[in-house]
Formats: sequence, structure tokens, C-alpha cells
Amino acid sequence: MKKFDLPTGVYAITDSKSGKDKNFLEYCEDLLKGGAKILQYREKNRDSKKLLREAQDLRKLTLKYKALFIVNDYLDIALLSEADGIHLGQDDLPIREVRKILGYDKIIGISTHNPQEAQQAIADGADYIGVGPIFHTETKEDVGDPVTLEYLDFINKNISLPYVAIGGIKENNIDKVLSMGAKSICLVSELVGANNTFETTKKINNLIKNWHKS
Repeated sequence: MKKFDLPTGVYAITDSKSGKDKNFLEYCEDLLKGGAKILQYREKNRDSKKLLREAQDLRKLTLKYKALFIVNDYLDIALLSEADGIHLGQDDLPIREVRKILGYDKIIGISTHNPQEAQQAIADGADYIGVGPIFHTETKEDVGDPVTLEYLDFINKNISLPYVAIGGIKENNIDKVLSMGAKSICLVSELVGANNTFETTKKINNLIKNWHKS
């Protein structure tokens, strides 16, 4: 595959816990209408049939809005939904094994929490990495302690892979992440849990893009 780069702006992730009673497809479309050009499907408490059905629906939505579609963890769902790629955790299938199945036309990202994991991601052939959690977050139950801006600084100075900054990022602290040079930024509860997901996504997406224009 050609050299990959993450879209500048909001990196959107689904989260029914934050969405509470919101219609799943409606808030996902609001994320895309708000300007997100990459959407990751991350839902843990689903049976396989529902996972596939929702992933297929999101594949249609992302094509409509010309956005990348990434499936979290589930290699089978990524394949069956014809996603653009998969995002792995440190305890998921190894990148090299996943690559054998997905091939080189698909995107593989992996979450990293320290310099060693970032360097291993390069060695294993990842297309991009997640950097976080930057701040304390309650969105993901099994997340570790914040890696802080110090790790983000290390990434910017030493790692050439595209990255998405993630974890506890809100409108009131995003300037700290932007000032470190982050271009792709994930906010989950701040967007999915907002009273108006579309308007909030649009506002923050424009903030990120305008920051990098100045």
C-alpha cells in the first residue's frame, strides 16, 4: 500500500456507553456530517450478528461521506464488512499475523502506551499508532494510567508513523494536545455524549484544522 497518513481533524470512535439512549446510526452519521474523515467501530458488548450488521451499515455510511472505516479488534468483522482496516490493542492478534490475512491494501493501527510499544509497531509494520491515554479517561474500562504529554512529545520527536492522540481529550484541554503537533485527535464522550453531536464535532474538527493552517 502507498504511504498512509491519518486525516487531519477528528478521529471518531463509536461508543454506545457515552451515547446512552441515542440512536446508534444517527449519532455515527452526525460524526461524519460534522467532518470526521475516519470512523472506528468500537463496541464490546455485542453478539457477532449485531457486530456484523452494524459494521456493514457503517461501511455504507463512511462510503457516503468519503471517510475511512476502521474496525476495532475483530478481524472477521473487518473482513466481512469490507472495512478499510483494523485497529488492534496490545493484547490482540499480532500485526504480522493480521497482515497475512488482510494484505497490504488494508490499514492496520495499534494502540501504544510507551516508547517500546511504538518502536515495536514500526518493526511489525503498523500503518499508524494510537498514542494514549493522554489524560485520565473513563470511556474505556480496561485502560491504563495516563501516558501524559511526555509520551506524546517522545512520539513527535522520535517516531515517523502517523498517530492519533486519544484518551481523556476534551474541548477544554485539546489545545495542549494541538500545541504538541497532533493532527489526528480522538474525542469520544465529548462528541458521542454531546447534546448535539453534529455541531460539537463540526466545531472541534474545524478547531483542529484551523490550528494547523495557522
